[in-house]
Amino acid sequence: MIYTCTMNTAIDLYVQLEKLMPDKVNRTMDEDYQPNGKGVNVSIMLKRYGIESVATGFIAGFTGEFIQDSLQKLNIKTDFVHVDGITRINVFMNADKEYKIVNQGPSISKEKQRLLIEKIGQLEAGSTLIVSGSLPVGVSEAILAEIGAICKMNGVHYVLDTSISSLDGVLASQPYLLKPNEEELAGFFQVKHRLSEKELVYYGYELIKRGAQQVLISRGKDGSIYLNKDTCLFATSPKGKVLNTACAGDALLATFIGHIQQGTPVEDALAKATATGASTAFSKGLSDLKDVPMLLDQVQITRRGFTWQK
Repeated sequence: MIYTCTMNTAIDLYVQLEKLMPDKVNRTMDEDYQPNGKGVNVSIMLKRYGIESVATGFIAGFTGEFIQDSLQKLNIKTDFVHVDGITRINVFMNADKEYKIVNQGPSISKEKQRLLIEKIGQLEAGSTLIVSGSLPVGVSEAILAEIGAICKMNGVHYVLDTSISSLDGVLASQPYLLKPNEEELAGFFQVKHRLSEKELVYYGYELIKRGAQQVLISRGKDGSIYLNKDTCLFATSPKGKVLNTACAGDALLATFIGHIQQGTPVEDALAKATATGASTAFSKGLSDLKDVPMLLDQVQITRRGFTWQK
């Protein structure tokens, strides 16, 4: 079974206006509410591929109930920890320009954090845990290393997709897969400039040398890179009009892990994942998969030699 963990869940409110004007009543032309959070997106994408998962993490108040109810209506199992407060609502406005308002969400008590850790400690050996997204108020990065240690002890595959200042504690648990984007990978090594392809491979392999079993680097319009100790694969991205970059990495990760778990060869899983990520980028929300076969024809997978030198 695949479990997704979203500690900082959210509702995303998308609104369309002709123009945003100060000191006026601004009436919207269109609105859409979506359950969100990176792990939530992974569970939804897995479901669209017919792959079961259980969504866990923290939810609060009536907005948290909306997220849980929305997932259950999609026949996605949930096992959230309920906390005090209200799960955040993020607002994305398209008017004369695009405006993004992202709230911080509720603070999570140590007691509630412990409840989540206990749930993770009960996952069965051989299962996969995908921890994805930002950390909420009150939760330190140390929890990610603790989760990794529990997964290693219990034989659970630990997949991590988040922005943190240091991966040292996480790498000690030999995570099954890390999925940074280009900026996150540079940040892990305190590199300020944009990484070249050679540097992406170099720093990706640094993560493997330090403990990661696999690394999947999302690159937006430039595709993706997959690395393990023996393999370096580059995937090109299909071309199209980008409407939404926020969920593309979640779609990439969900598709890759879901198909790998089903025994799909890594080259084929990477190609389908890259096509699905692109499909999401070309959509208002997560891909409905209708254009994935067409986009898949545009994805090229190249196996490359690699070097440990920059």
